[in-house]
Amino acid sequence: MSLIPEALGTKTGLFSSIKVCTKLWSYTRLLLLTYFAIALCAGFFYSKPTAAGPLETEAQPIQVRVVLVTMFEIGADEGDAAGEFQLWKTRRNLKERFPFPHSHHDLYYNEESQILGMVTGIGTAKSAAAIMALGLDPRFDLSKAYWLVAGIAGIDPEDASIGSVAWSSFLVDGDLGHEIDAREIPSDWDTGFFARKTKFPYDPDRPISTGEVFQANARLRDWAFELTKNTALIDDKSLLQNRMLYTDHPNARKPPFVLTGGHIAAMTFWHGKIMNDWANRWVSYWTDGATDFVTSGMEDTGTFQSLYYLNKIGRVDLERLLVLRGGSNFTMQPPGISAAENLLRENSGFAGMTASLENIYIAGSVVVDEIIDNWDRYSTEVPGKK
Repeated sequence: MSLIPEALGTKTGLFSSIKVCTKLWSYTRLLLLTYFAIALCAGFFYSKPTAAGPLETEAQPIQVRVVLVTMFEIGADEGDAAGEFQLWKTRRNLKERFPFPHSHHDLYYNEESQILGMVTGIGTAKSAAAIMALGLDPRFDLSKAYWLVAGIAGIDPEDASIGSVAWSSFLVDGDLGHEIDAREIPSDWDTGFFARKTKFPYDPDRPISTGEVFQANARLRDWAFELTKNTALIDDKSLLQNRMLYTDHPNARKPPFVLTGGHIAAMTFWHGKIMNDWANRWVSYWTDGATDFVTSGMEDTGTFQSLYYLNKIGRVDLERLLVLRGGSNFTMQPPGISAAENLLRENSGFAGMTASLENIYIAGSVVVDEIIDNWDRYSTEVPGKK
């Protein structure tokens, strides 16, 4: 007696079992082929890049010659009232958009000139974060890029008029420090703001800076100034009317011009003669008298700090930073009006806004064009180096 029929039943049952097994194997094979095809597709579209083989090429990072660092835009990037970015975007044909969701504003690029434009957002926190995000972005090669900070600023009437533009090397932080309310300070103090680890305002026993002052490449700053010092800037009647109010400040009454001077960055939008005097003393204090305050903004110490860290890992060259600020408003009131009245009036619209944006573009473009037109030289040689 055969043992097989006893184990599997009748002969008919045996054939039925074989048919079922055959069908199951067909379905199984179909499922395996489907899973294999899905795995291949997933690997093709989502696999991480690996070292390129002899016949393979990896996507190369985009080369950047100049990064235009602006801080804000008013509305749209084109076609309405211009903020700091709009003139550069439209006139430099920065049309290629790169999404930048981990920062304030998308990036825009011109493949021919290799200019990359960015908007950091207002304040040191946003500028530091945006610069760091860009510096670590693997899509771009920034190792030889020049960085041009191009933004509006308050300007000291002691030094210049609204519409004027200033190149800065010293960047002083106006936030880091101790502060006591002026109503509670000792009678022999003239301010409640003083350096950390000191005993009174402007204490000569000053500690080494840990973020209170930075210095960008002074030789590069001087080179840029020499290129632009005789550049014709725009002027208009509204500027003339405003600057003529400053009867005690001869430089404030001049038509817009190019100069150099210290910059102070603080998150607080301060205003008035007393604060203006403080800014001058604070900048002079931290630069050992090398300069006083000429322009005020909110971002540049944050920008420098991130570039400093990025330079340490070879992502950027810190020696290629330029800071250009244009006076959109005076930092103190003219005679016959209070600081509060003048600040509130300025808040309705900076008197030098339009002119400063145009003049930043005019002076900045002289330097940008010089760098781009002579890239064979400036890609390897930073201007101003001895």
